[in-house]
Amino acid sequence: MANKEYFVTKLSFRDDGQLIRDVTVYEYDGESLDNGATQNRQWLVNVVTAGNQISVMTPNPDEENKWIRNNPFTYEGGYFKWPFKLPLNDTKRKTFVSYYHNDDQNSRTKFENLFGDLIVSKSVEYGDIDSDNSDEYIKQLIQKEYLSDTTVLVVLIGPKTKCRMHVDWEISGAISTRIGGNSGLIGILLPSHPDYGADKKYNAANLPKRLAANLESGYAKLYDWTDDRVKMQQYIEDAFAGKSKTEKIRNKSIPQMDKDTCK
Repeated sequence: MANKEYFVTKLSFRDDGQLIRDVTVYEYDGESLDNGATQNRQWLVNVVTAGNQISVMTPNPDEENKWIRNNPFTYEGGYFKWPFKLPLNDTKRKTFVSYYHNDDQNSRTKFENLFGDLIVSKSVEYGDIDSDNSDEYIKQLIQKEYLSDTTVLVVLIGPKTKCRMHVDWEISGAISTRIGGNSGLIGILLPSHPDYGADKKYNAANLPKRLAANLESGYAKLYDWTDDRVKMQQYIEDAFAGKSKTEKIRNKSIPQMDKDTCK
């Protein structure tokens, strides 16, 4: 193992919460990374005692499949230490990201760059599906397995997201209890949104109507955009845990949009 460098992106802890159970780790040969693997704590001990370096690695938000080297792990007195909290090496939730493609594609790309390894992406890419009929659009989403087993829907909210019919249709389909099980629902206010950074306050008129109704009922949650991988993973996990509260879903009583209401 000599003269190798390893990078950890996620980890989990034993039941006592004190010792690492396992990590997601990548080997670096000086030119490229391998495909990554899950390794246990004893593997970590063996690597560092053999004289190899283990460092934290985080995604580059601005470049796809690019990573940033951070400070190394230290191993003293039988314990590992590392520079900041890392996401959990845990179950990846099947996540659909809804957004306004024209205005917020850069934010969608950044979301994928930062958090893509924390989820199983179920999202529609630009041009994958094209329909101006809500029933046909949702039918295609189901048939192509975008929504049929999605467990969390994340809505990236810019200034005009509220008036995009496809976003409304995606929310409607995802939280429907008829489509393979309802999804948890999260709204993420982008920095371009007028309510971003408003200290937990928002104007319902600035949000997609269906999302606002589910925020009011307590089914959905709303957050400001964050680059923090630990926070975003927790937001998604909380939404997954809350999807059992089907009595709070507000969907059938809200008419689906039949046109975009702004350009």
